[in-house]
Amino acid sequence: MRPGIAVALAAASLARVAGAYGPETNYALHCQGCHLADGTGMPGRIPPLAGGALAPLLRAPGGRAFLARVPGVANAPLGDADLAALLDWTLDHFAAGDRPADFAPYTAEEIGRLRASPLVDVGAERRRVLDAAAAKVAR
Repeated sequence: MRPGIAVALAAASLARVAGAYGPETNYALHCQGCHLADGTGMPGRIPPLAGGALAPLLRAPGGRAFLARVPGVANAPLGDADLAALLDWTLDHFAAGDRPADFAPYTAEEIGRLRASPLVDVGAERRRVLDAAAAKVAR
Protein backbone atom coordinates (compact mmCIF):
# COMPACT_ATOMS: atom_id res chain seq x y z
CA MET A 1 0.00 0.00 0.00
CA ARG A 2 1.29 3.42 -0.85
CA PRO A 3 2.20 5.58 2.18
CA GLY A 4 -0.29 8.34 1.26
CA ILE A 5 -3.20 5.91 1.15
CA ALA A 6 -2.16 4.30 4.44
CA VAL A 7 -1.98 7.71 6.13
CA ALA A 8 -5.41 8.71 4.77
CA LEU A 9 -6.97 5.45 5.96
CA ALA A 10 -5.37 5.79 9.38
CA ALA A 11 -6.60 9.38 9.69
CA ALA A 12 -10.13 8.35 8.71
CA SER A 13 -10.07 5.53 11.26
CA LEU A 14 -8.85 7.85 14.01
CA ALA A 15 -11.47 10.44 13.15
CA ARG A 16 -14.16 7.77 13.37
CA VAL A 17 -12.94 6.49 16.71
CA ALA A 18 -12.69 10.02 18.07
CA GLY A 19 -16.27 10.79 16.99
CA ALA A 20 -15.07 13.48 14.61
CA TYR A 21 -17.98 13.07 12.22
CA GLY A 22 -20.98 15.31 12.60
CA PRO A 23 -24.57 14.10 12.46
CA GLU A 24 -25.01 14.84 8.75
CA THR A 25 -22.03 12.64 7.88
CA ASN A 26 -23.20 10.00 10.34
CA TYR A 27 -26.59 10.01 8.58
CA ALA A 28 -24.82 9.44 5.26
CA LEU A 29 -22.70 6.66 6.74
CA HIS A 30 -25.29 4.85 8.86
CA CYS A 31 -28.80 5.73 7.67
CA GLN A 32 -28.99 6.83 4.09
CA GLY A 33 -28.19 3.40 2.68
CA CYS A 34 -31.73 2.35 3.60
CA HIS A 35 -33.63 5.59 4.23
CA LEU A 36 -31.95 7.32 1.25
CA ALA A 37 -30.45 10.79 1.15
CA ASP A 38 -33.86 12.43 0.84
CA GLY A 39 -35.45 10.35 3.61
CA THR A 40 -37.98 8.67 1.31
CA GLY A 41 -37.03 5.13 2.39
CA MET A 42 -37.89 2.07 0.33
CA PRO A 43 -41.64 1.60 -0.13
CA GLY A 44 -42.85 -1.60 1.47
CA ARG A 45 -39.47 -2.29 3.09
CA ILE A 46 -37.94 0.73 4.81
CA PRO A 47 -40.24 3.44 6.23
CA PRO A 48 -39.69 7.01 5.11
CA LEU A 49 -38.42 9.71 7.42
CA ALA A 50 -39.51 12.64 5.23
CA GLY A 51 -42.87 13.94 4.16
CA GLY A 52 -44.60 13.89 7.53
CA ALA A 53 -43.93 10.19 8.10
CA LEU A 54 -42.45 10.80 11.55
CA ALA A 55 -45.25 13.08 12.79
CA PRO A 56 -47.47 10.30 14.19
CA LEU A 57 -44.53 8.72 16.01
CA LEU A 58 -43.38 12.03 17.45
CA ARG A 59 -46.82 12.66 18.94
CA ALA A 60 -47.52 9.10 20.07
CA PRO A 61 -47.02 7.82 23.60
CA GLY A 62 -43.91 5.68 23.28
CA GLY A 63 -42.98 7.11 19.89
CA ARG A 64 -39.88 8.91 21.14
CA ALA A 65 -38.56 5.68 22.66
CA PHE A 66 -39.52 3.73 19.53
CA LEU A 67 -37.31 5.95 17.36
CA ALA A 68 -34.30 5.31 19.59
CA ARG A 69 -34.94 1.58 19.88
CA VAL A 70 -35.35 0.55 16.24
CA PRO A 71 -32.46 -1.80 15.45
CA GLY A 72 -30.74 0.48 12.94
CA VAL A 73 -30.57 3.20 15.59
CA ALA A 74 -30.01 1.13 18.72
CA ASN A 75 -27.27 -0.93 17.07
CA ALA A 76 -25.51 1.90 15.23
CA PRO A 77 -21.75 1.89 15.84
CA LEU A 78 -21.86 5.32 17.46
CA GLY A 79 -21.50 6.54 21.00
CA ASP A 80 -24.63 7.65 22.83
CA ALA A 81 -23.88 11.38 22.41
CA ASP A 82 -23.21 11.00 18.67
CA LEU A 83 -26.37 8.94 18.28
CA ALA A 84 -28.44 11.53 20.15
CA ALA A 85 -27.03 14.23 17.85
CA LEU A 86 -27.80 12.08 14.81
CA LEU A 87 -31.42 11.53 15.88
CA ASP A 88 -31.87 15.24 16.59
CA TRP A 89 -30.31 16.16 13.22
CA THR A 90 -32.58 13.67 11.46
CA LEU A 91 -35.64 15.18 13.12
CA ASP A 92 -34.44 18.72 12.34
CA HIS A 93 -33.82 17.76 8.73
CA PHE A 94 -36.87 15.61 7.96
CA ALA A 95 -39.50 16.47 10.60
CA ALA A 96 -38.81 19.94 12.01
CA GLY A 97 -42.41 21.05 11.53
CA ASP A 98 -43.82 17.81 12.87
CA ARG A 99 -42.36 17.87 16.38
CA PRO A 100 -44.61 18.77 19.27
CA ALA A 101 -43.82 22.14 20.84
CA ASP A 102 -42.57 20.48 24.02
CA PHE A 103 -40.26 18.03 22.22
CA ALA A 104 -36.82 18.10 23.86
CA PRO A 105 -33.61 17.02 22.15
CA TYR A 106 -32.42 13.50 22.87
CA THR A 107 -29.67 13.23 25.46
CA ALA A 108 -26.78 10.78 25.56
CA GLU A 109 -28.12 9.34 28.83
CA GLU A 110 -31.57 8.76 27.34
CA ILE A 111 -30.11 7.11 24.25
CA GLY A 112 -27.91 4.85 26.37
CA ARG A 113 -30.93 3.72 28.39
CA LEU A 114 -33.21 3.19 25.37
CA ARG A 115 -30.75 1.47 23.08
CA ALA A 116 -29.98 -1.07 25.80
CA SER A 117 -33.27 -2.76 24.82
CA PRO A 118 -33.51 -2.68 21.01
CA LEU A 119 -36.76 -3.77 19.44
CA VAL A 120 -37.13 -7.33 18.23
CA ASP A 121 -40.47 -7.08 16.40
CA VAL A 122 -40.31 -3.58 14.94
CA GLY A 123 -43.53 -3.90 12.96
CA ALA A 124 -45.58 -4.96 15.97
CA GLU A 125 -44.15 -2.19 18.14
CA ARG A 126 -44.74 0.39 15.40
CA ARG A 127 -48.38 -0.71 15.15
CA ARG A 128 -48.76 -0.60 18.95
CA VAL A 129 -47.34 2.93 19.14
CA LEU A 130 -49.43 4.19 16.23
CA ASP A 131 -52.58 2.54 17.62
CA ALA A 132 -51.92 4.31 20.94
CA ALA A 133 -51.55 7.60 19.06
CA ALA A 134 -54.83 7.02 17.23
CA ALA A 135 -56.61 6.18 20.49
CA LYS A 136 -55.23 9.36 22.07
CA VAL A 137 -56.58 11.46 19.18
CA ALA A 138 -59.97 9.70 19.28
CA ARG A 139 -60.51 10.68 22.93
